[in-house]
Parts: sequence; structure tokens; C-alpha cells
Amino acid sequence: MFNRKFVSALGALITSVPALAYESSYNMPVGVTPVSHDVYALHMTMFWVCCAIAAVVFGVMIYSLIKFRKSVGAIPDKTLLHSTKMEAVWTTIPVLILIALAIPAARTLVTIEDTRNAELTVKITGYQWKWQYEYLGKDISFYSTLSTDSNEARQLNSGIDVHTVKDYLLSVDHPLVVPVDTKVRLLLTGNDVIHSWWMPDFGVKKDAIPGFINEAWFKALKVGHYTGQCTELCGRDHGFMPIAVDVLSKEDFERWVADQQAASKAAATADTSQATASTVAAP
Repeated sequence: MFNRKFVSALGALITSVPALAYESSYNMPVGVTPVSHDVYALHMTMFWVCCAIAAVVFGVMIYSLIKFRKSVGAIPDKTLLHSTKMEAVWTTIPVLILIALAIPAARTLVTIEDTRNAELTVKITGYQWKWQYEYLGKDISFYSTLSTDSNEARQLNSGIDVHTVKDYLLSVDHPLVVPVDTKVRLLLTGNDVIHSWWMPDFGVKKDAIPGFINEAWFKALKVGHYTGQCTELCGRDHGFMPIAVDVLSKEDFERWVADQQAASKAAATADTSQATASTVAAP
């Protein structure tokens, strides 16, 4: 007979399984976009379906091992070699399960590829080892690279404790900025080798391939700061090519756009004035 403490511990473990599945850092993040929510729901549905199948299969196996063990006089039936009915059952049930899971999965895949009716379009170009963001129709363009504090701390013999660096290897100098509750269309390409733009909280992972334009989209439902990484091995410093996105309120985003456009216009004016001065000063 099982020890009472063992039974109590087993019961505690079983009751904690749902909490572990939903709250553990080893599980998928729920995310902050409709697509990430759909992907998470599919993941958990398939997880529990697999758990149910495992419970049935292992339950039957354990029952058979205990009920029909040799020590209680069980004798194998050498005449039962084939059962058409059983083969039909264990073929039909998995097929029905796969069909039931394929329908919502296909629906989610169609949603992931639907970039229509976007309210903002950003072209993303991957470089070794940085990202360029161009806001189409807004005259805003900038590069995003690993932040100075992370870059200094990562150097060999830097003497810097990386635990003291905020968002170590995940912080950038210029994050992508987007408005909340807005469908953002991404056009991704690469300038040198293949990169991959991955933002787990958005449910987006898309390759940036030189000579090709891949499309993706997201709609962040919550204001905040989110981080990701390049997930395609793109060279020696692949691990130092993070992604950061700041999701702002629509009012704050409009102010940010105005500030960026003003800065861009001022820089263009300064360049023009400098070029004119150089031309006049030339002999």
C-alpha cells in the first residue's frame, strides 16, 4: 500500500499541473496581440489533448500490466492475432482528433498571413548586426543597434557585471515605436545575409531574406516595452542583434512622429546649408 505522504505529494502535484502549464516561464508567453492569443490558445488546447491521450494510453497499459500479470496466473491468448474492428477504431479516432485540431490551426494560419487593412506600414531591413526601420509615408527612418551599456559589458575582460546592466543584450539605442491598438504591417528584407525578426509577445517571427520581401503584421493591445531577438544565425555577432519595440498610446505616438519628422527636417536643412557653404567657399 502507498505511503500516505506519497499520496498527498502526488495529489498536490496533480492539482498544480494547470498552474504550472499556464504560469511557468517554460511555457509560451500569452502575448499582447490577437495572433499571440490565438497561438497560445491552440498550444494549450493541443497540450491538454495530448495529456488526455497520454492518460488514456498509459492508463490502459498500467491497468493491463497490473491486472494481467503473470504472478496472478494470467495466461497470454495466442489465438488473438488480428482484430479488424480494433484497427478501425484506433485509426478513426486519431484521424478525427487531427481534423478537429487542424480546423482552428488552419484558421489561425490564415489570420497570420492576412496583412490587409493595415493602418501603419514599416519596412524592416536586417544588417550585420542591426536593424533599419523605415516608416513608409511618414519620412522616418533610423537604425537600431545594441545599446552602449550592453555592448560594453559584453566585451571580453570588460570587468562589468552583466547583472547590473538593465535588459542585458536585449536593449537597443533606438527601438521601433508603434501605436497601441493599431494594425502594423511589416515588410521584411535583408541587406547582406538572412536574418529573422522575432517578437515573442507579438507572436511574430519572420525571416528577412536579401532580395525578397516577406510580410507580417501585429496589433499590440497593451502599451509597454517589448523585446525580441534575431533568430537566424547571421554571423559571429548574431547573439548581439536584439529587437525592442515601444508601444505607445496613439496620442503619444503622434507626438513622437511629429518630433521625428521635425528632427529629420532640421537635419536635412543643416546638410543643405553645409553643402551650400562648401560650394560657395570652393575656389
